[in-house]
Amino acid sequence: KGELRIQSLTFDDAGMYQCIAENAHGIIYANAELKIVASPPTFELNPMKKKILAAKGGRVIIECKPKAAPKPKFSWSKGTELLVNGSRIRIWDDGSLEIINITKLDEGRYTCFAENNRGKANSTGVLEMTEATRITLAPLNVDVTVGENATMQCIASHDPTLDLTFIWSLNGFVIDFEKEHEHYERNVMV
Repeated sequence: KGELRIQSLTFDDAGMYQCIAENAHGIIYANAELKIVASPPTFELNPMKKKILAAKGGRVIIECKPKAAPKPKFSWSKGTELLVNGSRIRIWDDGSLEIINITKLDEGRYTCFAENNRGKANSTGVLEMTEATRITLAPLNVDVTVGENATMQCIASHDPTLDLTFIWSLNGFVIDFEKEHEHYERNVMV
């Protein structure tokens, strides 16, 4: 195949590489530079979010994306408790932490630890649970004669600390009320 594989790279492998292809009609060259990157984990450019919100009974993914070479090994703690994969908690290969069926007990300080052969680092964020948003009055099917107006209602309950936005769609396409103001009208009732 004409490929060169280098295993267990070291800094001595860095440099300019040249491939020479030759046959009875001539010879051609191609060059490439191999740079070796090695650094301990650092969260300087991509720290964990300081505040993470998760809906009660829902699912949350807390990202842990330090810069590191080679790829670090990840571990997580909640407070002083080391976390392990279980029925509700999973640590992904990329370092993200997934928690499902969120309860009040899941609130707290979460720390991601990243370690490779160059060093280690950690980053911490606080998980807070919010009340889940629920549709309390869903739109009902409506039969209307052509040319008449139709009104549909949607009412939802939500955590008072969060803003709520209603998005309407028709056959899977979001309705743009500004562009289609002659056909659709949005009435917000408090």
